[in-house]
Amino acid sequence: MSAPAPSPLAIVDAEPLPRQEEVLTPAALAFVAELHRRFTPRRDELLARRAERRAEIARTSCLDFLPETAAVRADDSWKVAPAPAALNDRRVEITGPTDRKMTINALNSGARVWLADFEDASAPTWENVILGQLNLTDAYERRIDFTDERTGKSYALKDAASLATVVMRPRGWHLNERHLTDGDGTPVPGALVDFGLYFFHNAQRLLDLGKGPYFYLPKTESHLEARLWNEIFVFAQDHVGIPQGTVRATVLIETITAAYEMEEILYELRDHASGLNAGRWDYLFSIVKNFRDGGQKFVLPDRNAVTMTAPFMRAYTELLVRTCHKRGAHAIGGMAAFIPSRKDAEVNKVAFEKVRADKDREAGDGFDGSWVAHPDLVPIAMESFDKVLGAKPNQKDRLREDVSVAAGDLIAIDSLDARPTYAGLVNAVQVGIRYIEAWLRGLGAVAIFNLMEDAATAEISRSQIWQWINAGVVFENGEPATADLAREVAAAELTALRADLGEDAFAAGKWQEAHDLLLQVSLDADYADFLTLPAYERLR
Repeated sequence: MSAPAPSPLAIVDAEPLPRQEEVLTPAALAFVAELHRRFTPRRDELLARRAERRAEIARTSCLDFLPETAAVRADDSWKVAPAPAALNDRRVEITGPTDRKMTINALNSGARVWLADFEDASAPTWENVILGQLNLTDAYERRIDFTDERTGKSYALKDAASLATVVMRPRGWHLNERHLTDGDGTPVPGALVDFGLYFFHNAQRLLDLGKGPYFYLPKTESHLEARLWNEIFVFAQDHVGIPQGTVRATVLIETITAAYEMEEILYELRDHASGLNAGRWDYLFSIVKNFRDGGQKFVLPDRNAVTMTAPFMRAYTELLVRTCHKRGAHAIGGMAAFIPSRKDAEVNKVAFEKVRADKDREAGDGFDGSWVAHPDLVPIAMESFDKVLGAKPNQKDRLREDVSVAAGDLIAIDSLDARPTYAGLVNAVQVGIRYIEAWLRGLGAVAIFNLMEDAATAEISRSQIWQWINAGVVFENGEPATADLAREVAAAELTALRADLGEDAFAAGKWQEAHDLLLQVSLDADYADFLTLPAYERLR
């Protein structure tokens, strides 16, 4: 008996957008509906498993490498598939949302790869979801341009050989797309909407351009979640009639649980695996989230005090390089988030030296590439990797067999000689309110205090406020971290913003709503798994 026809998907509570019919074709919607029918039930099971695992961590305050997958780790014979030519040299990658201007600037940036982001750098308004898809297709068809209404400056693509290779990042498994529902009124997972529309429209088009449908997979928490993605890739390639192994996926190791399953994640995806990436803010957020009941030994200091040279972060990044190179995969380093100032050359000089030192360290540790958030940082990162790589596309031949990481090394938070500060609390409140306000207006990548911030920033900010209060932290000025103190700091920040912006601009924004939401997710006894879940309910 043949499978039942997929339920038609309904577009719910969404104003029509220009050219949306080019994205939401009947055939594309049928494909997304079939992905939803086949794979959402397993997605739901895996989300439930996350909660069970979190409860186990709360009980034990411990994590270890999985005994049931020891054979996968011990088997030295398997490797991931060789990298396609377009993904063999990834020495600098730029990240950013898929609005029209960013699409052009990122492709033109000189970076080898652009992470075209439908996840943390994009607030998932219906407009961003659908028009972002259009912008990518327009770029592949070379029918994209942009003129800035404010400055009159025009933007257009360079020649094809100069453009970055696109690696697209869909939303994480936890987010639904409320504007697309099945016949029962159940929303489709955002990951399947983003992946499905992009893959359906562009897989063959990308092959014709000598590239392919390449993806970054965010928020992965286990090898079983990687297995689900692999099953989706197998089905999708058969569905549109392209060869198995055409899809390539790079997995962000940005959760503490995934750090214990790096080899297993590559194994599950091995015919479709491209590499692993060392995220930073989401990784710290995941540590707080999972070990929030663990007491003082798991209390993180101010976020800016947790550099990649912290012992537990060194363990994580060095294990990632060793794991990737053992299995023939690319190891991609973390983000340089600095946004150059157009007014202060001294600020730039100091920041550029920090970026250079960070990228020199990554290249020296064996990473094959790294991330930047701004085109001005591409040459700096490129120079760091050029010095180490020369004409070689990567350094996967550096096996880092000198690295040995024990299970406890990854969660040795108390090995860091730093404590939370009152200034750190103020910064967490300031950044949290500013970012959430922009997100509620549909902006996912926001420059705040000369750093490009995304949703991971807000997550670590609110998580640290929550952790410091619940762990009974006392700051260096003698003040205890309390809910009342957080409210006091937030109220002062709101007053300062009103005075700085002026009454009209303040009223035109979403400042009060952002303030209220930050305090909700920072102070509620029932810790929200993701800030973006309650925030999405307010996103219009």
